[in-house]
Amino acid sequence: MVSDHELLKLLLPEFLVEHFDILKAQTHDAELHIYFEEKNVIPEAFKEKLLESKGFLPEIIIDDYPLRGKIVKLHVKRRRWTDKTSGEILQR
Repeated sequence: MVSDHELLKLLLPEFLVEHFDILKAQTHDAELHIYFEEKNVIPEAFKEKLLESKGFLPEIIIDDYPLRGKIVKLHVKRRRWTDKTSGEILQR
């Protein structure tokens, strides 16, 4: 049997399913809007740095393939990370 997680990976971009939480999904007329927020997990590429999550970048909206006859819009909020040592702002 296919798990919910595996099913989501078939319907949505795998990167989003792995690194983002789904906050909500809403339908508006013939559109499906799915809202994602990046998980508060330090990216593997930055593991050696001392990072702190410092909010989010502005939301982006991605047009995805239609699903069940509805236009799909993905609302994505990516995290900003601050390197506590250098003060540098990083993002995935």
